[in-house]
Amino acid sequence: MPERTTVLVADDEEIIRTGLTMILDTQADLDVVGTAANGEEAVAACVRLRPRVALLDIRMPRGDGLWALAELGRRGMLGPGRTRVLMLTTFDLDAYVDDALAAGASGFLLKNSSFEELTAAVRAAAAGHSALSPAVTRRIIEGHLTTRRRPDERELARLRELTARERDVLRLVGEGLSNAEIAERLVVTVNTVKTHVSRLLAKTGCQSRAQAAVLARATLR
Repeated sequence: MPERTTVLVADDEEIIRTGLTMILDTQADLDVVGTAANGEEAVAACVRLRPRVALLDIRMPRGDGLWALAELGRRGMLGPGRTRVLMLTTFDLDAYVDDALAAGASGFLLKNSSFEELTAAVRAAAAGHSALSPAVTRRIIEGHLTTRRRPDERELARLRELTARERDVLRLVGEGLSNAEIAERLVVTVNTVKTHVSRLLAKTGCQSRAQAAVLARATLR
């Protein structure tokens, strides 16, 4: 039997926590191991349970979702082999999306996302891929997310460490292309693309593919 993906659900509304837990627990490969009602509880639960994926509501008391995300990053708990974070909210606002992805979230979902979108997003995050609702994906591709953001000197220095091919791959990640689409565009194998993505994430310090997409949109015009 394949290993089940452990999930933490954090939302200040009990009915939302219960609903998400029931949906995710119907899936044979997903296992909700804990819940939290605020940001502080969410961080403590992540430290204790080490879930593969954490669903964090943007607006919560005692440390909102963005605070909890930043705190997990500060503690070195985000990224490959650690916890992947999906931000969950009712608000489809650019500022939230940009801040969440820049801080290392693997994705951003609206609470009215479908059953299929929710479960697919959790699986994608667990696998290290971007998990964004269609509306949010369109915003990234159109370049609206990063009109306010400018790369800092550390990011620019890390970009200079990329090979020409890695920069090509990063640019295509920023366009929202999948590994298969990038492989077709560059006429290489999917495994080659996966290798380039892993290396560029390590070199740029990005903790997720989504964060790399934000960086690409801000730097590779």
